[in-house]
Amino acid sequence: MTTHPKQVGKGRDMFGDFAPKLAELTDDMLFADVWNRPELSPRDRSLITVAVLTAGGNTEQLGSHLALAEKNGVTREELIEAITHVTLYAGWPKGMSAMGVAKKLFTETK
Repeated sequence: MTTHPKQVGKGRDMFGDFAPKLAELTDDMLFADVWNRPELSPRDRSLITVAVLTAGGNTEQLGSHLALAEKNGVTREELIEAITHVTLYAGWPKGMSAMGVAKKLFTETK
């Protein structure tokens, strides 16, 4: 089993003063526990998360997860391909919206 960099949430940074319980659950359950389970690598978890966010049309969360995916070793080309692939299963509008988020992020951070 390989050791991966520890995944850390930003819930407290985002909402700690406004919604402390949601911040706590984000950081302590979602990231400290689920994201750091050894059965899947952070890279695999990132690909799955990008696919699920795309399929669900949750583009407001997609930008931060695309950036995290890159930190976890997923290339921009792989992320574009994953969004393209999901588009054909989840629906054109969702895929186009997700690709718009990716294009904006990737062209602003070349």
